[in-house]
Parts: sequence; structure tokens; C-alpha cells
Amino acid sequence: MQYKLGDLIPQVDETVFVAPGAHVIGDVTIGAHSGVWFNTVIRGDEGPIQIGAYVNIQDGSMIHQYEGSPTIIHDRVSIGHMAMIHGCEIEEGCLIGMHATVLDGAKVGKGSFVAAGALVTPNMQIPEGVMVMGVPAKVVRPLNDEDRFIMERTVNKYAKRAEQYLNTCEPLTPTQSL
Repeated sequence: MQYKLGDLIPQVDETVFVAPGAHVIGDVTIGAHSGVWFNTVIRGDEGPIQIGAYVNIQDGSMIHQYEGSPTIIHDRVSIGHMAMIHGCEIEEGCLIGMHATVLDGAKVGKGSFVAAGALVTPNMQIPEGVMVMGVPAKVVRPLNDEDRFIMERTVNKYAKRAEQYLNTCEPLTPTQSL
């Protein structure tokens, strides 16, 4: 569901799937062919949140920002289930793993992979094309062809899935669910 907050109205492309139970609030822009999955919250109340095209924000994730630290998610990014993205920038082609956290002022470089459960601390600058893991996150290696294949496959799979849900997902009536 999308919510106006005062004069702040989400700008969501018509090709975006916003799942039932997901909330998009305030100063939020979402580009074409993206998906905001079940129980995700994108709350643009303290500043802007900009989300590019072909971005998938998977179930239970939280996207927020801090005053003076907007959240910018570039095109073709995958954000895994239950991730926390707060006041940071994620460049094009990244994958943020399940339960990972990226905090205020951090920047994840183009085509990088933040492993599941990793903590990207405030103001951390992650270079392009690397894998980071751990708490706190540390660069462990450059990405290989298999990593890049998985990342691209994830973006494409979720774009197709978002289109499917946008066009065919509808609640059942009580008699249909028997």
C-alpha cells in the first residue's frame, strides 16, 4: 500500500509490483519493473528514498533514511529478505544478502555483493565488484563469474516474478478459498 505523508507522495512507476502488506510511505521514488515484496517497509519521512529500475526489495526488508543522509538504490539491485537499508547508497548491479544491514553514509560500489547477515557500518565505502562478509563487513575477495551470474539471474528472475504478480495476483474470496 502507498501512503501520502503530508505533502510527500510516493512516485511509483505503473510497472512496479507493491505486494499486499508492503508499505511505501512519503518521499519515495521507485523506477520501472521493480518489486516491493510482502511485509517490506519503505519509509521516506525524514528525507528522500530513490529506487531505480529493475530493483527487487524482498520480503520483510526495511528501507529508511536519516536526515541529511538520503537512501539511493540504483538500477538492477537485489535486496534480500529481511535486509535493513538505512541512509546509504547502493550502486547499480549490487546484491545485498538476506538479513544484511547497510547503515548511514555507507556506499556499496557498483556490482558488489554484501553477504547474508553482513553489517556495513556507517560511512563505510565498499569498492566496486567485491564480496563483503562479516560483522563488521570486510572485503573478502573480488567477485568471480559465478557470483556475477547469480546476481544477474536474481535481478531477471525477480523482474519476471514482479510482472507476474502485478498482472495475476489477486486475493481469493471466502468461497474460493474453501
